[in-house]
Amino acid sequence: MSEMATHGGDNEPQTSARRQSRSGGGDPATRGRTTIADGVVEKIAGMAARDVEGVHAMGSGLSRTFGAVRDRVPGGGKAVTRGVKAEVGEVQTALDLEIVVEYGYPIGDVSRAVRENVIAAVERMTSLEVVEVNIAVSDVHLPDEEDDEEPEQPRIQ
Repeated sequence: MSEMATHGGDNEPQTSARRQSRSGGGDPATRGRTTIADGVVEKIAGMAARDVEGVHAMGSGLSRTFGAVRDRVPGGGKAVTRGVKAEVGEVQTALDLEIVVEYGYPIGDVSRAVRENVIAAVERMTSLEVVEVNIAVSDVHLPDEEDDEEPEQPRIQ
């Protein structure tokens, strides 16, 4: 009888172990791999950078000119990734941004705010560690300059 009691006591952990092996073992969230494309990180970073006060536009003059033309082509849409380049690894990412700052805003403050906003958004949405955000200020937008980013007037009113 004591053998049955011992056997019955051993049976319970074996059943539990069998259940784990049948279901694949471990936490379901760890079964598989997630990869994030460079373009995904570039879109997140582009949106976060544009949200900062003092950022007029993204990209160099040439890329903004081409972007303005592309935006006017039906189906072209606005290029959220203009002025953003990301290198994405398995657990880390590095970003290069090119921005145009509004005249009157301190460039150092705008750059710092862009860096903080981009890092917070990318890390929150992707769980990647942002190791660096390099910012190149390619221009200062003056109040009396024409804006390539403004939409043209609709032909039908």
